[in-house]
Amino acid sequence: MTDKATIAELQAMVRTLPDFPKPGIQFRDITTLISNGRGLSSAVAHLAELARADEPQLIAGMEARGFIFGAAVAAALGVGFLPIRKPGKLPVPTIGVDYALEYGTDRLEIDPDAISANMRVTIVDDLIATGGTALATVQLLRNAGADVRQALFVIDLPDLGGASKLRDADIATQSLMHFNGD
Repeated sequence: MTDKATIAELQAMVRTLPDFPKPGIQFRDITTLISNGRGLSSAVAHLAELARADEPQLIAGMEARGFIFGAAVAAALGVGFLPIRKPGKLPVPTIGVDYALEYGTDRLEIDPDAISANMRVTIVDDLIATGGTALATVQLLRNAGADVRQALFVIDLPDLGGASKLRDADIATQSLMHFNGD
């Protein structure tokens, strides 16, 4: 990479789609950043710099776009990557946690053998909105014995309060960019 894109340049690479998935919603489409080689490598470099400060032994990323950013950050740091999966996707016995959605519930699962007791794990995902998935991920990792102190995101939608909820759960939370009014 010849030069790393600034955060302002990265933010300009995120496409905004009005009224998706319903009227009044401004959808932040990160695929335009991911498909830009300089944008993707720069976002990963920025996230890796933030993660490095906590000296993680493992990076965890939630399905699906957390896989993209989390695995790349893990590779940049030379540590392992733990996929946080939807139910029924892992071929081994799992542990899981159910969590509330706006309408119903969902579940996240991991292979418990992928985490050692007190292993320091940093969470990486593309976006923090209400925080439900991220909080469930923290609970799941802590149930498995992990030491989770940090969560990193490419985008924060601060009006939805997810980052504040993570901070209330003693998780240091940082994002590369913020979009207000969503």
